[in-house]
Amino acid sequence: MSKHFSTKRFSVLPTLNVLAALTLFIGISMGFSLLVSLVYKDGDTLALFEAMVITLAVGGFGYILTRHTHVLAPRQVFLSVSLSWISASLFGALPMYFATDFAYTDCFFEAMSGFTTTGASIVSDIESLPHGILFWRSFTHWLGGMGIIVFTVTVMPLAGRSGTLLFAAEAPGPVSDKITPRISETAKILYYVYALISLLEFLLLWLGPMDWFDSACHTFGTMATGGFSTKNTSVAYFESAYVDWVIIIFMVLAGTNFSLHYFGLHGKFYRYIRSREWQFWMSIMGVAVILLVGDLYFSAYYQIDNGTIQALKAEPLRQIVFQVVSIITTTGFATADFEQWSNYAQFLLFGLMFVGGMAGSTGGGIKAIRILLFTKMAITELRRMIHPRAYLPIKLRNQFVDDDAIRNTTTFLLFFMVIFVGLAFFLTGFGHDLVTSTTASVSMLCNIGPGLADVGPTDNYSFFSDMEKWAMAFVMMLGRLEVLTVVVLFNRHFWRS
Repeated sequence: MSKHFSTKRFSVLPTLNVLAALTLFIGISMGFSLLVSLVYKDGDTLALFEAMVITLAVGGFGYILTRHTHVLAPRQVFLSVSLSWISASLFGALPMYFATDFAYTDCFFEAMSGFTTTGASIVSDIESLPHGILFWRSFTHWLGGMGIIVFTVTVMPLAGRSGTLLFAAEAPGPVSDKITPRISETAKILYYVYALISLLEFLLLWLGPMDWFDSACHTFGTMATGGFSTKNTSVAYFESAYVDWVIIIFMVLAGTNFSLHYFGLHGKFYRYIRSREWQFWMSIMGVAVILLVGDLYFSAYYQIDNGTIQALKAEPLRQIVFQVVSIITTTGFATADFEQWSNYAQFLLFGLMFVGGMAGSTGGGIKAIRILLFTKMAITELRRMIHPRAYLPIKLRNQFVDDDAIRNTTTFLLFFMVIFVGLAFFLTGFGHDLVTSTTASVSMLCNIGPGLADVGPTDNYSFFSDMEKWAMAFVMMLGRLEVLTVVVLFNRHFWRS
């Protein structure tokens, strides 16, 4: 067995052990959806049971065969993290594949979109799906939100450096804050915070017009900044100011670094105010809302009566705040068809798609910390041109930024732009217009879901070819894993000793 799976240069046995453990975890997670299907009895129980049995059997058999393996080496960590999302999606696609008439490619696309918290769907009539499948579809968001690997660190006996590397390779953002010296304890604390805030949102939504099922599914989509809804018209279906504001608040919480929430729960609210990234991120949201409200001033939402401009209606104002927060946090929920807004407003939302949430949040995108750091780098370079002999260090969070962080940020942005342009170029080759291709590309890479034109908030991704769907699914994973974790696998030196 060892001779077959390994060489002197590189062994895949530890990676297979991680994949097997994750597969077991995915199979166990399907049990919750199976219980939901038993409650509603709308025809998906057998499909979920079959998918669960197959997943548990493969995961269990693989784990038994590979349980006597060594601690993961750094290269094996990168491989394990990348393959884990593919493995999760391969098996996570089975419930929908068995329960519906969708092709496996569509089911894989939907599963990858769920686990990576992208929220891009190929389903035209969402409300026609059985409750068990709808629950699983949203639950994949919640599982992928804080990270499947991060969860694994809390439950698998990965000692020492293996756990640290897994956490750092999978955790979203350039900085993975360790609240405690032990990485497994940090991962557990972050998951407790994640679960606690999720429970609070679930209860608040349940107090409103939603039943327990819709409350749970929309909580999964909100806290993971995913965006899968149980309704064809997304959150707009409920026509509730209460629901909108609850989801707005929790989208902001989900897009915030969860380490700040941990300190906030311990009464250290000053941590939010002192965070330069949080200040910067909230400022972007505030400016975006002000600019869109200004644009609304000239729109049909304002009425002129005898030369007097009437007050701004509360509903469109709420829609503006909702869409700004939904886009910048990469959640993708919708309460309005923003394709009907002005070109100015659409372009502003397009720009917000790149920003994303904070490091250490469940949001996708470039991350506010990288944009802030890159801005400081640009300003410093301009100053250095004026004063070439001056010592001009870059400071962030009252600390000097080392060269490694600068190189990481620059490299990330380079690969990010190459992949973004590459996928857009690839999609235009299939005859799609520039707006559709461009916004679909940023939506996949930043894990947002809706875009513009043919992939707008009222559309879906079912019209793309199978080849395009596989390519977009791969880019979803690239975006979720912060690009470099996956790109490093394509370096020929990675596979050498």
